Formats: sequence, structure tokens, C-alpha cells
Amino acid sequence: MINYATSALLLSALSAPATADYVSHYQSPMAGPAQSPATAGVAIFNPQYAQREIKKVLAKYEEASEALQGIGLNPQVDIPLANNFPSFEDPNTVFAFPSNINGTINHMGSDPIVSPISVPFSKLPLTDFMSGGLDILYYGPINIGTPPQTVTIDVDTGSADLWIASGCSDCSVDQFNSLRSTTFTDDDEEFYIAYVRQNVSTLTGIYTHAILTFVAFRVPDWSLGLWVKTSCTPNSGILGLAFGTIATSGEPTVFENLMTSGEVKAPFFSVHLARNARTGSEVCFGCYDVSKTMGLLTWVPVVVENVLGGTYERIKSPKPLSMCSLSSTSHVQAIDTGTTLIYLPDEVAQSFYGLIPGAKQIDQFGAGFFTYPCSSNLDIAFGFGGNDFTISTRDFNLGRVAANSADCVGGILSLGDGFPNNIAIIGDEFLKSWYTVYDYSNGARVGFAPSINNV
Repeated sequence: MINYATSALLLSALSAPATADYVSHYQSPMAGPAQSPATAGVAIFNPQYAQREIKKVLAKYEEASEALQGIGLNPQVDIPLANNFPSFEDPNTVFAFPSNINGTINHMGSDPIVSPISVPFSKLPLTDFMSGGLDILYYGPINIGTPPQTVTIDVDTGSADLWIASGCSDCSVDQFNSLRSTTFTDDDEEFYIAYVRQNVSTLTGIYTHAILTFVAFRVPDWSLGLWVKTSCTPNSGILGLAFGTIATSGEPTVFENLMTSGEVKAPFFSVHLARNARTGSEVCFGCYDVSKTMGLLTWVPVVVENVLGGTYERIKSPKPLSMCSLSSTSHVQAIDTGTTLIYLPDEVAQSFYGLIPGAKQIDQFGAGFFTYPCSSNLDIAFGFGGNDFTISTRDFNLGRVAANSADCVGGILSLGDGFPNNIAIIGDEFLKSWYTVYDYSNGARVGFAPSINNV
């Protein structure tokens, strides 16, 4: 989802040895990945996907400033499940019997809020599309039409529409063939989209209605966009999971429909993104998979609820290292599974790399890229809602500049002078270290638990 909120921004990256206090900090329940120097064995950076993505991000968030001001938004959907769901802190307790929570049997109110039987049938497996040692995107199967036709979608919490390729003669992936579906209806209404995962151009398609099924869920008569892509690798389309208020179609999202129709019994979904593993990633719709976590979950409240936001308060390094304020401007952030890397306002990105000895901006790959010495021992943490969340240098390091180069390309990129200076996009580079829960209840919030990737 697009996860926006306002707050102050503080960031620090230091090249320093770990101390005992530092190690202890990262082994606490809030701790994320253990940090290690990026030295030998680092692959050479392939700029192909990053160059495409930075253009896509600029197009994708072109109207973000207007959305934050409430301009051009669709009405919010009233979701009784989210409005009336009992308060909870640990999502695992929603599905657990009291005797499983604290080891003792509780004879009062012994039933869980939601039956744990539903959890295994609510997980959509995702495939990690990798190239050059980098995790590029995560996609999974859904079925459309009658009889069902299987296509694959990129799960995107930074948009709110469902787009599927159809009639693309050059595409090698599965597409939806409307002529083969007995339940397909054509709305005869065109749509325009300014980005896709592989291309950055305005594409035209048509809105249609068809039956949608995936894992244990069935969504009848669902609105989706059919469009011709000039490139279809590896996924057939995009499943948007942000608030429906930003949907181009004006329709609620698929997950909002699952909540209002009663298909899911809990008003949240959870995401696990594996690191350098083709299988193992998943979206848990209306459920929480504790087996993908290594510690307690910490909630960050949504501030701008119409686009489902979390707070983007600060980026900093853990104690006992010093911190440096890089910007006095209030910032908003998007927790975006549909974006691979991390993108910051130009001023903040410049200041961040200015803290790393030997780091510099590089024009070799285009605007927005920075390099730093591969041997740097970096400790990077984002602060959301007053809590620190680390990222792994394995994800931050995109590869060496060249075969014999001592410099590596950093995974935090600048959005450039023309992009709003108060918006940051936090992509899979961060999310691989944190199992993430997107909750519509409790005032809307986003939760982060240390991922099993951090072993």
C-alpha cells in the first residue's frame, strides 16, 4: 500500500566498528538484520533494472502531492470488519487459543478471534524474480474468468488497481483471453496508466469485469484493467493493495472487497519477501504467519489514512554512534512492495552519502545514483514512529561499479530536484528485513517484525 505520514527526518550512516553495546542493540526484539562489511565477492552492478525503476517511481508518484492534499481521491469505503474488529497488539493472538499464548489454559473466552484453520488457506505464494544477485520483484498466481485462466501479478502496496495483460503478441507470459471467459463483460471504458514494472510510458487499456479467484478466495464480478504490454517479463500484471481512494478505476481494492464480503475474517494482510530465494515469499490475506518472523512486531500508526500511511520519522544509526540531522522538512513515506529500492528526496540523499567517507554521486548510470567504498562497515536504520528499523547491507549494496573497482553502488537513490522534497519511497530493499503487516483496524497502522531473513 502507499503508506504516507508526516514527521521529521533524521539520518545517519557511519563507518565504524561494532561495539558490544551496538551488538546488543541489534539483538533486541526491535533488532533487524546483523550488519556486515561489504567486501569481497560482490557482483558487478547491472544498472538495467534500477535505471528503469527510478523512471517508474517518478511516474508512479507524480501525483503524490495532490493525493496527500486530498485532491482527486475516491470516497473511502466503509468496512465494518475494520471498524468493529477487537483491539489487539500481537497479530498472532488473533488466531491463537489462550492456552497457546502464554502456556496456560484459559477457560474464559477460550475461542480465538479468528479460527487458525483459515490461515494455511489464505497465503498467496510469491516467486522472487532475481537478476544479477538482486531481488527485482515478487509475483504470484491468480485466476480470472470462467473457466479460470491463471495469470501472475506483481503484488504492489504502492498502487490500488488490478491490471492484467491481454492481447500482447510479444509477451511470453500467460495472459487473460476474454474470448475464452463466459463471465467476462466489457465496460467499454478506457483507462490510462503512467507506469508499469518494466516500462515507463502511458499505456491504454479497457476496464472489464470478471470473476477473480486466488488461494481460498473468490471475488465475483470484479473490475480490472486489460492492457497490451510491449514487455511481459516475468509477470502478467499488477495487483494494487493500497487504499482504494487512489484507484484509477474508482473501485475498492481486491483486499477491501475481501473484507466487506466476509471472505477474510481479519482486517489486515501480511507480507514476507525472501532474500535471494525463488520460493518462500508470500502474502497472507487476513492472516499472520509467525513462522516468518524472529521477534516482536512493532506498530507504526497511519497518519494520512486515505492512502494508508505509516510514519516516516527519521533515518539514523543505532546507539552509541552519533546522529546527524539532515533535514528540517517534514517528510512522508510510502512502504511500497512494488518498488525494489529506496528513494529519498535529493537533499536527504546527498546528506546521507555525505556521511560516508569516500561516497560520491556518479553520473555513469544516470541521475540519482551514488557509490561508496565497498569496504565500508555501514550501519543504517530507519526510524518510524519513534522506533528504529535496520536494513541489511546485503540489500543496500547493489554491486561493484566495475570488476576491479573498490566502489559499490548504494541502494538509496535520489529522486532528483524535480520531485517533491517531502516524499520518500521505501521498497523491498527495506522490507526484506521486516515482516510487514498492513492493518485497516485500530485507526489503520503498519507493523514490522524482524524477518527470518535476518538469521
